[in-house]
Amino acid sequence: MNTYYEYINEIEERKSQGLHPKPIDGAELLTEIIAQIKDENNSHREDSLNFFIYNTLPGTTPAAAVKAKFLKEIILGQSVVQEITPAFAFELLSHMKGGPSIQVLLDLALGDNIEIAKEAANVLKTQVFLYDADTDRLKEAFKNGNSIAKEIIESYAQAEFFTKLPEVPEEIKVVTYIAGEGDISTDLLSPGNQAHSRSDRELHGKCMISLQAQAEIKALQALHPDKQVMLIAEKGTMGVGSSRMSGVNNVALWTGKPASPYIPFVNIAPIVGGTNGISPIFLTTVDVTGGIGIDLKNWVKKLDANGNIVRDENGEPVLEQVYSVASGTVLTINTKTKKLYKGDQELIDISRSFTPQKLEFIKAGGSYAVVFGKKLQTFAAKLLEIEIPLVYAPSKEISHEGQGLTAVEKIFNKNAVGTTSGKVLHAGSDVRVQVNIVGSQDTTGLMTAQELESMAATVISPIVDGAYQSGCHTASVWDKKAQANIPKLMKFMNDFGLITARDPKGQYHSMTDVIHKVLNDITVDEWAIIIGGDSHTRMSKGVAFGADSGTVALALATGEASMPIPESVKVTFKGEMKDYMDFRDVVHATQAQMLQKFGGENVFQGRVIEVHIGTLTADQAFTFTDWTAEMKAKASICISEDDTLIESLEIAKGRIQIMIDKGMDNEKQVLQGLINKADKRIAEIKSGEKPALAPDANAKYYAEVVVDLDLIAEPMIADPDVNNADVSKRYTHDTIRPLSFYGGEKKVDLGFVGSCMVHKGDMKILAQMLKNIEAQQGKVEFKAPLVVAPPTYNIVDELKAEGDWDVLQKYAGFEFDDNAPKSAPRTEYENMLYLERPGCNLCMGNQEKAAKGDTVMATSTRLFQGRVVEDAEGKKGESLLSSTPVVVLSTILGRTPTIAEYKTAVDGISLTKFAPPHKLLMN
Repeated sequence: MNTYYEYINEIEERKSQGLHPKPIDGAELLTEIIAQIKDENNSHREDSLNFFIYNTLPGTTPAAAVKAKFLKEIILGQSVVQEITPAFAFELLSHMKGGPSIQVLLDLALGDNIEIAKEAANVLKTQVFLYDADTDRLKEAFKNGNSIAKEIIESYAQAEFFTKLPEVPEEIKVVTYIAGEGDISTDLLSPGNQAHSRSDRELHGKCMISLQAQAEIKALQALHPDKQVMLIAEKGTMGVGSSRMSGVNNVALWTGKPASPYIPFVNIAPIVGGTNGISPIFLTTVDVTGGIGIDLKNWVKKLDANGNIVRDENGEPVLEQVYSVASGTVLTINTKTKKLYKGDQELIDISRSFTPQKLEFIKAGGSYAVVFGKKLQTFAAKLLEIEIPLVYAPSKEISHEGQGLTAVEKIFNKNAVGTTSGKVLHAGSDVRVQVNIVGSQDTTGLMTAQELESMAATVISPIVDGAYQSGCHTASVWDKKAQANIPKLMKFMNDFGLITARDPKGQYHSMTDVIHKVLNDITVDEWAIIIGGDSHTRMSKGVAFGADSGTVALALATGEASMPIPESVKVTFKGEMKDYMDFRDVVHATQAQMLQKFGGENVFQGRVIEVHIGTLTADQAFTFTDWTAEMKAKASICISEDDTLIESLEIAKGRIQIMIDKGMDNEKQVLQGLINKADKRIAEIKSGEKPALAPDANAKYYAEVVVDLDLIAEPMIADPDVNNADVSKRYTHDTIRPLSFYGGEKKVDLGFVGSCMVHKGDMKILAQMLKNIEAQQGKVEFKAPLVVAPPTYNIVDELKAEGDWDVLQKYAGFEFDDNAPKSAPRTEYENMLYLERPGCNLCMGNQEKAAKGDTVMATSTRLFQGRVVEDAEGKKGESLLSSTPVVVLSTILGRTPTIAEYKTAVDGISLTKFAPPHKLLMN
């Protein structure tokens, strides 16, 4: 009873927060609850029944195993519970989504009691989350002549688990709610500083947008009980930024529908919209939940009588409203005509929201069920030796005779599964692809673990080359929240088959390296496909897609992902970098020059940026590919010269070997296998058997951008433009300004050098600058704090070996100590250098932040409101993003430098240089 009483005490604590009892996942607690159900005189029996029926998590949780076993006892008559009849027990099993429930159903279906077997078979016909162990049992029974097994397999071959579901309604009535003007960041829907609560869905739901917004949504629901609330980004894109399943979960919790009456706080089918559509990563997550994402196009650029864009005094396009979606507007979505209506008035075609595949996701309650359903149908048809009946919409295969392939088209064709043999596919084709590398990060990892449990997965797919669970987002502060969550996560993922940053057994030193840097190192083939639980999964080898925790779980469980082949935008370079410029400035200038060329249209959005860097190693090139998340691209591919790629692979091998030497490899020797693959790839390049990946000369691109290095005359800064009169233009990453814009007068309150955007070269630049400043001024004196967080321990070790860490220690007022990690976030900063533990630190904003209202100059990736710095009363916090030398000099001066001061400070320093390749990188 101890566990039960602890649960009752927890329930009382949650009541004070306005929360319901936390869903049960533990076997010990549910075992006590079952004992109380069996005792008809127990005073807790009624509550125990409710907890058992309505508040137990499904899938492969320990509690699910206990629940399934008890339901089996009831069905077999071994236990009698008046409130749970055998028929109701079958219904409860049907909602448990695989794992132990499937094992029980198979036991019953293949058992001796024919009546029970038939009932179990009827339930099994509705299930899709079956794995090899389950289908092997069916296969064996089928081959032994079991008629029930044959009946189930014939049902699977016809995909009756899908065809017998209710059809998608022809009309869906919605009432609009404007979540904000401009781009809506996932940080608004699921704030980073609340990451610790993401696996507690009800608790985490309370942080969505604001309490006022939540009250307004509830008021709309009360006024329109027959309609669903559609969350909208007015004049912006919905769901930009991080790839947060928790963001969609929160939207679904407030505006969607319950997935099951027996699974608490798991909602599906949210409806979201944006004037400029839905961020690609966020749209994938909407698909996971069977939701609808709509590109509203309710504002357009105003044209004059000659068809030219009308611009304001700042040169920005003037927008005019096509139709209103103001909060409280009632609209009708017609899924048959694929139009959006206001009353009888047709507003816009929304066909892209209702492709055959998306309609299947909506009907099935999410994309997972479709993915698993197709695999199950294929298994059954193969076993019955019949052609697969055409139930699901055939994958769209687009092929243009005589047209070459972009780099991403080549990678997708190589990794495609189940496509027409010999057919070459181009952009727009729907493809199921094999995934080579998978990454899970620590603030979404618990949700990934929940998703794996809910889809009844217990071990990583054998076709995945390597997978890594990071500890970088919780590296800064080892507080009670981290101590409660992270060890549990690391054990789960380690048992599942991932390489983990922290050792559940405590045998190797914790490695809190930034996840993207590790994934970049363990990607050892530029033909690889990488899926990672973070929007900055943007490797400079292969093609990488940032994904929600559910898509990561699916990749881990199946080794596959499904998506259309994206269009590509080709980026090349001309001219010559000035000696005093850093490659980070080239990255920002690329965005600025693209927007200028295309009249403010972001041609990168939702597409793959194929960047022909050629001469930069993977470490340095990652600065570009990483920033493509801020460019709103779906992904990026770095095209390298042969010798550069070989150098990058050798660096990767060395770093993987360090991980092995630390004791991080597992019994399957995954890390050693990656080194072997790297050796094989290097040999192929050197022999000429298979040169570095390059697109075909006659490949077709959506657009081409040529970046003119000669035009980059001064450092370029991404500015959140927090006081722009047009709210929709704030916090966009699209405002790129030259250093001179600030006139050497803008006060800087704090500097940050760190995040995935920096590499070892940046740390060396920092050390060189400090030595320069001391030589020029006689001492190093900071007029603003400078926080430095190297991205990886490998970099720290390399800096120590090369003498640069000694330089940083000399000027530092604080240095991290792994033996005594911080247990609370820093709330005040002094004007000195802080050497923080490798990891995300301020960039993530979930553990530590700058003081409210600060102006921060940072090398990081995000400038969203409240991310790095929150607003203060009367002053907006702002995070300006720039190169390492600009950040360092800004903290020395306490303000933005002039261009003259900047040039003096970097004189003689080896900045990250880049010269365009001397040859065309194509076949």
